[in-house]
Amino acid sequence: MVQKLVIYPDDRMNCTSTDVRSFNQTLWDVIDDMADTMRGNDLDAMAAMQIAYPYNIILIKQEDDFQEYINPRIIKNENLFDSEESSIYFPEVTVTIPRYEKIKLVYEDRNGEIHYKDIEDKKLAATLQRKIDITFGGNILDKVDKNTREKIFEALAGKGLMPQTDDVCPTFSNKDYFVSFTDKLLILMGITLLTPLFNFEKSTIENIYTFDKIAFPLIVLLMIAFFFYAQYEAKKYSQCSSCQIGNNIGVIVKRSVAAFAFAIGAYFLVNPY
Repeated sequence: MVQKLVIYPDDRMNCTSTDVRSFNQTLWDVIDDMADTMRGNDLDAMAAMQIAYPYNIILIKQEDDFQEYINPRIIKNENLFDSEESSIYFPEVTVTIPRYEKIKLVYEDRNGEIHYKDIEDKKLAATLQRKIDITFGGNILDKVDKNTREKIFEALAGKGLMPQTDDVCPTFSNKDYFVSFTDKLLILMGITLLTPLFNFEKSTIENIYTFDKIAFPLIVLLMIAFFFYAQYEAKKYSQCSSCQIGNNIGVIVKRSVAAFAFAIGAYFLVNPY
């Protein structure tokens, strides 16, 4: 039977679902109602709480059938990515939030048999994570920053405009490439300080020191580029705490000081040779 969907501001979605303990006709009736409601509303996935059944059950549509996940738990995850998501609980709301590309599930079927499953499809993995959040009383707005969440609630209440997806703080920033490359250079500069421990030829030692003389100004340039790109993102994502100038200056200062210290160390330890 098609059931009524739980839509905001119905706060029953904030309740934690109960694990299924009895695998009987009552459970199968709930699953049938979920499937009927999904067909009636053209939905691809559903948690039981979305039709006000407080049970830890998730259905995923697969072609003309439904995959049933009862009492699912994520026991392993890998590789965060930005997932653009919406929810029938919040009509017209779309946000970008962090999800894992790959997950490993343990769950039970309608007969109580335990199964393990590796999910490597990004879309399916994100969908399962979103539905499992619901079973724990969560929702997609729990994953965004406070300011964005407040703006969305104001818009849902008719008191403001819905923030655009581009306004949501990304989980990964292009400026992280500057930091990643800088960190690799710093590691190599640190390794050069071990040169005196080995009996290298003079020409080899000079080449090693040449690397330090190149790496230090390169790190300075990378941090300058990082600063200007970070300023661009700070204007674009005004609510994003990781984009703010204090955090960015901290990143720049720590790496610049480390590069300077390594350069001075390399000069005194290597140059005498």
